Amino acid sequence: VSAALKQGRVTPTELCQRCLSLIKKTKFLNAYITVSEEVALKQAEESEKRYKKGHSLGDLDGIPVAVKDNFSTAGIETTCASNMLKGYVPPYNATVVQKLLDQGALLMGKTNLDEFAMGSGSTDGIFGPVKNPWSYSKQYKEKRKQKSHGENEDSHWLITGGSSGGSAAAVSAFTCFAALGSDTGGSTRNPAAHCGVVGLKPSYGLVSRHGLIPLVNSMDVPGILTRCVDDAAIVLGILAGHDPKDSTTIQDPVKPFTLPNLTDMSKLCIGIPKEYLTPELSSEVQSLWSKAANLFESEGAKVIEVSLPHTSYSIVCYHVLCTSEVASNMARFDGLEYGHRCDIDVSTEAMYAATRREGFNDVVRGRILSGNFFLLKENYENYFVKAQKVRRLIARDFVNVFNSGVDVLLTPTTLSEAVPHTEFIREDNRTRSAQDDLFTQAVNMAGLPAVSVPMALSSQGLPIGLQFIGRAFCDQQLLTVAKWFEKQVQFPVIQLQELMDDCSSVFENEKLASVSLK
Repeated sequence: VSAALKQGRVTPTELCQRCLSLIKKTKFLNAYITVSEEVALKQAEESEKRYKKGHSLGDLDGIPVAVKDNFSTAGIETTCASNMLKGYVPPYNATVVQKLLDQGALLMGKTNLDEFAMGSGSTDGIFGPVKNPWSYSKQYKEKRKQKSHGENEDSHWLITGGSSGGSAAAVSAFTCFAALGSDTGGSTRNPAAHCGVVGLKPSYGLVSRHGLIPLVNSMDVPGILTRCVDDAAIVLGILAGHDPKDSTTIQDPVKPFTLPNLTDMSKLCIGIPKEYLTPELSSEVQSLWSKAANLFESEGAKVIEVSLPHTSYSIVCYHVLCTSEVASNMARFDGLEYGHRCDIDVSTEAMYAATRREGFNDVVRGRILSGNFFLLKENYENYFVKAQKVRRLIARDFVNVFNSGVDVLLTPTTLSEAVPHTEFIREDNRTRSAQDDLFTQAVNMAGLPAVSVPMALSSQGLPIGLQFIGRAFCDQQLLTVAKWFEKQVQFPVIQLQELMDDCSSVFENEKLASVSLK
């Protein structure tokens, strides 16, 4: 679509209006918390002036994007889907948001999430759950017709995964071309797999966290959701680099991420972690995982089984470290400086307590309680310090595997395809998160780059994604392998019949035009 803008086949304002029209048509998905229509149209107007003068800022100029509602956006409400920040308007932009705007991107709005990004379904925010666009796809509906006998169609809508479900749904439903998510334990890759899009978690320290409202400082990474790997690489090239406002970012200058085509597969070694073959893994995901490994092998790559021996400890270790940092981070929400403040004025302590009780949901309060328990003086050594030691062992497992000559690891992203909301809410948040982050959270503890790429549709007509994990700061190599895989599998385009007219007009300039929504 960037090429179409440069050639004048479509203007930024036309593109913006088409995406805004789609946002309105897909409002029932609940992907957006705030739609910044006026801001986007003004940005489109500026972009149009640049194109007319022949002064385009680059590949993102005039491209509609969306941002998860836990990134600060100057002058636009940023809620984290919580009562605690309802009505909060930041005075500054997160570094990643500013970098997108500096390249001429159009900010369509802020996307829905689990409250403070704590969850794996995008069902636990105050604005209600996000619905997976695939629930309304021709592919899923046709499969359901064969099985259902007069059941209520609408009660079977599917979750998007989380916590960046709004961003994944926004990209999947064609309302924008790229979206920012955040990834602390899989929150970008999990919804990407369920919504049939590409979800990239860059190496820790490659992209600035400044302005991302923190959940777990030592694991949070801004994530990127797009409809193809090349697009993710373009966005990463813009976002990556040192930020004086984030001391954890790398010092070295970063070159643009242009992805070469893989030609000589014989030099590539793919690792298959044996510990990831768990009893909970659905047979369909397992079968596709094997097919993918065979695909690499048949094309000349070396595929070997590897071991990450401390995998079984990673969920418990992640829970201890995650809740401990959450407890510390959530202390800032006290009702004094910003956000919600209760009406109780008996004492400062009573005001703190009532503000936090009213402002946070059960999930957030539960994690604060757990984290403070692990950080108590008598528990600190037994829980927090021990978990940090296990985290080091988990990180070392990955280092050992990559030092043995493996270039990229291939794993499932999720245990199964997206499930209906009614099924998902039977389990509590902690159980769900522990299951859904099984294959993703160790990557955050080790600070590695990983990307989920959609591979195929399940027997239900729903997307299944696989995850590639790379060496630290070898994001370009990781994406090059992912791009090759994406080209081989030719994942089908979502067919949203009701939106046919609008979608085909938005995409008449894209390469996908011939297959999109036919």
